[in-house]
Amino acid sequence: MGAGHAHKLYRHGHSPVHALPAQLKLAAVFCFVLIVVATPRAAVWAFGLHALLIAAAAAAARIPAAFLLKRLLIEVPFVAFALLMPFVAEGPVVHVVGLELSRSGLWGAWNILAKGTLGVAASVLLAATTELREVLLGLQRLKMPPLLVQIASFMIRYGDVITDEMRRMRIARLSRGFEARGVRHWGVLAKSAGALFIRSYERGERVHLAMVSRGYTGTMPVVDATTATRTQWIRAAALPLAALAVCLLGWTL
Repeated sequence: MGAGHAHKLYRHGHSPVHALPAQLKLAAVFCFVLIVVATPRAAVWAFGLHALLIAAAAAAARIPAAFLLKRLLIEVPFVAFALLMPFVAEGPVVHVVGLELSRSGLWGAWNILAKGTLGVAASVLLAATTELREVLLGLQRLKMPPLLVQIASFMIRYGDVITDEMRRMRIARLSRGFEARGVRHWGVLAKSAGALFIRSYERGERVHLAMVSRGYTGTMPVVDATTATRTQWIRAAALPLAALAVCLLGWTL
């Protein structure tokens, strides 16, 4: 985890949100999502306030709205599922533009859309302001099991390596005049997948031997032991604390 690893969701910047240690942002987003989930679905106004909190955090991080909205498209499959609920759920029905829709299904769809969208937006904002390397270091500082952190680290590091290997194999097939056009070519693609698996396995063994030869004993060294200041904790806690106040108002009003 000593080297950086850029990713498409990250947006380089020098905002106060970018400057916060990763463990604080992880804790803040985790608490925010839990509070959003705990917010009663009938308090529609509360979700509007949660959305304003996300918008305020994005503004503080200098993340354009278009950047955030574009990456929210990842939840489209869940939106499609939510839109089906009013048609398949049971219970009392209401008539909307000539359609009979389940009342409980409508509330369920709203619950999924509102809470899911806010959770995805918070996650996208976290990814946009935190490099993957910093996320891993943050998980390490939050005392996540070291083995899980190492597995995630290697997945991130060698995902691009495997993807590049797949690209080279594809170019090699094309240079020999091969182009998959139907079921009869699946055999060649299956052999390519098998070759990719073997190469990846062999690469993993070589990497492990190299690590052992350099003194690896099952734990990764801590390369950055920076701790968060009290001011940074207060700044990071602003989002979940404001969301908690909204959630409590939603239950009491």
